[in-house]
Amino acid sequence: MPKINAERLLKDLKDLRAIGAVETGVVRPALSEKDLEARRWLKQRFEEAGLDTVLDGVANVIGRSTKNGPALIVGSHSDTQPRGGWLDGALGVIYGLEVARALAEDPETSDLAVDVVSWQDEESRFYGCLGSRSWIGVADPEVEAKAVDRDGVKLTDALKAAGLTDVPRARMEEGRYVGYLEAHIEQGAWLEDAGEQIGVVTSIVGIRGMTLRFEGEQNHAGTTTMARRKDAATALFRAASRIHEEFPKHAKPTTVWTIGRVSIEPGAASIVPGYAELTLQFRDSEDALLDKYEEIVQGIVREINAEGRVKASAERNRTPVRPSDMDESFQEHLAAAAEKTSPGKWRRMPSAAGHDPMVLTQALPCAMLFIPSIGGISHDFAEDSHEEDIVAGCQVLADAAASILKARRESS
Repeated sequence: MPKINAERLLKDLKDLRAIGAVETGVVRPALSEKDLEARRWLKQRFEEAGLDTVLDGVANVIGRSTKNGPALIVGSHSDTQPRGGWLDGALGVIYGLEVARALAEDPETSDLAVDVVSWQDEESRFYGCLGSRSWIGVADPEVEAKAVDRDGVKLTDALKAAGLTDVPRARMEEGRYVGYLEAHIEQGAWLEDAGEQIGVVTSIVGIRGMTLRFEGEQNHAGTTTMARRKDAATALFRAASRIHEEFPKHAKPTTVWTIGRVSIEPGAASIVPGYAELTLQFRDSEDALLDKYEEIVQGIVREINAEGRVKASAERNRTPVRPSDMDESFQEHLAAAAEKTSPGKWRRMPSAAGHDPMVLTQALPCAMLFIPSIGGISHDFAEDSHEEDIVAGCQVLADAAASILKARRESS
């Protein structure tokens, strides 16, 4: 079976980290100058590994093996959060490159085809998972045309500035692929807390988002008696409290919810608020539970409206992301490889964060593996993982890739 080159793997990760490095983290948002510099560097590294490589019309970097299929495509994304960590996405891209090189260098696996990819805008600067959506042909042209970042920069303008407007977009080659593999830092603390090294991902959770609005009556904070008040902020606080009372009654250990933004208007100490708003997000691997949470929220809204003081409403603030199951056969290959490299130190687990495979499952069988995040920290400059875990995870992915491709060849 293939043997990865740990020194080469770690050097590539650190060299990529240097592009956009700020303090201990990386600032490389999609289609920024540093993102494009990193993608040009990746293109060169892919080509040096013998892959026919393109930087396509949305700045996906795709390295195609010169070997005949059936092939696996392996990778992740290299764009980052505005103040991101050095491994989020980058780990999976460099793993893909190292897996392709390791398989090519081993006589027993040198005839197996591994393509490597860095997807664009997984982090949603403009349009979440733009690169993977584009590659399988499900990107929405209307969404692209209207997409802007938080500073008002249009996606179309960013593509033009990058010189990509007239560059063809790569499309998945029908019939070539067995499936897609991605490795990632866990971005949580389950593995570290358990003293384990590898997570075999069973599913990617679904994500729902809602905005709750409360319309009361703005008035003087000194002269308006408590009995006469129509306080929008009080209604908001009550709704938030009720959410935290009711959601735990149905939650699993991996279910999460977040009230991430609250707005109270006019926001003055001497004025009874006339308007308030909060955003709520909740995640779980089962659609039925997400449906239940939406019902709970609407029930809380009805309770507030029944009191007759404040008008409350709740509506979805994003297109729901449905849970995505990872391919069971691929999971078994990953599990066997994990047991070989990290005996007794791996687990099956859902992904609580979104990743490109939740899009790619529409077109291909997908699987993911996790390695531990130190302190469970991600989306922050403090994000990090131990080198021994980085190396172990790549070896697991290489073994699983070889096993999957050999099994496919033998069954053909």
